[in-house]
Amino acid sequence: MDKPLDYASSGVDREGREKAKAVLSSIRNTYSLSRFGAVVETPFNILYPVLPSGKLYHVKTADGVGTKVLLAEMAGRHDTIGIDAVAMVANDCIRCGADPIALTDVIDVKKSTPGLLRELQKGLVSGAMEAGCPLVGGETADLPEIMSVPYHINADCVGSVERAKIIDGSKIRPGDAVIGLRSSGIHSNGLSLARRALFRKWGGKYSGDEVVESTGRSILLEALTPTKIYARQFAKLRDEAEILGAVHVTGDAYLKFGRLCRHGFRFNNFKPQEIFGLIRKAGSVSMEEMYKTFNMGWGFAVVVRKGDVERALQSLGSGAEVIGEVTKQGITVESDGKGVVLR
Repeated sequence: MDKPLDYASSGVDREGREKAKAVLSSIRNTYSLSRFGAVVETPFNILYPVLPSGKLYHVKTADGVGTKVLLAEMAGRHDTIGIDAVAMVANDCIRCGADPIALTDVIDVKKSTPGLLRELQKGLVSGAMEAGCPLVGGETADLPEIMSVPYHINADCVGSVERAKIIDGSKIRPGDAVIGLRSSGIHSNGLSLARRALFRKWGGKYSGDEVVESTGRSILLEALTPTKIYARQFAKLRDEAEILGAVHVTGDAYLKFGRLCRHGFRFNNFKPQEIFGLIRKAGSVSMEEMYKTFNMGWGFAVVVRKGDVERALQSLGSGAEVIGEVTKQGITVESDGKGVVLR
C-alpha cells in the first residue's frame, strides 16, 4: 500500500458529507405540520406525537446496508444481509427510548429471482425476530438500468415511546459512566475503508480466504458477520435503570458522542476484535482514523449515573462493560497505552 488509508481516500469524505447535509436543514419547515402538537428533537431522532393528548410519540428511522452488499456478493451468501438492514434501523430507533413496533423494507435489485429474494428474506425475518418487531410490508423493484450492484436493501423502523420516557441527553453530566455493549465485529459501517484495506479485489492485502486466528473463520466471512441488534437488551435496561443517553456506534464511530450532549467523553476500555487489527495493519490506518470510523468492539453505548452502573451491568448481562466517562469537554480515546484526541 503506497500511503496510509483513511475514510476520505476510500471514497467517504466525512467533512464534505456534513457540509453537504447542511442543506437538509429545511426539513424543519415541515415540523409545524405535525398533527397532534410539536415534534421533539433528540440528539439523533425526531419524534412526533400520535395522540391528541400529546402523551404518546412515534419515531421513524431509515437506513441501508451500504457497501456490505459487495461482501455478500463476493462470498456468494445473501442470507444474513437482511439482518444488517433491520439492525441499522432498529438500533437507531431505540436511542431515544422507543420500542420498535413495525418494520418495512425496500429491495432494489438488478433482476429478481426466487433464490435471491428467498435468501434476502431469511435475513430480514431473522432480524425482525431478533428485534422483536414485526415486518409489516415492503417493496421489491427491478432496476437493471440504474443498479451498479446486484441489489441493495433499505429498511424503515417505527418506534413508540411515551413523552415522559423520551431520552434526549439533557440530564447527562460530567462524571456519568458510559457502558458499552459488545459488537459482533465491523457491523455495517466503515466498509468502504475496510474493503480497500483487506481485500485484493479493491486494492487490499488479502484474497479473503485467509483465516482469522481468533475465530477460525475466513476474513471475508468475518467481515460479513451481521450487525448485532440491541433492542431487547436496551428495553430491559430501560425498565430497570435510568438511561441518560444512548449512542448507536455506527458511521463516525466515537465522534458521534459529540452530538449526544454539550459535554465531553473519555474512553479507556477497548477490546477490538481481531478484524480491526487486520484492517489497521493492512491499510496502515492511523489509530485516530480507526476510532473515527469503526466501533472497535462496542456497537452500542448507554450513559448512566455512576450509582446505577452495577444495576445496569447486571441488567445488560455478558458483553457489557464500563468503557469510559463523561468529561467537561473534548473526546479522547486511550488504547494500547496511548491517548488519541478525536475532537
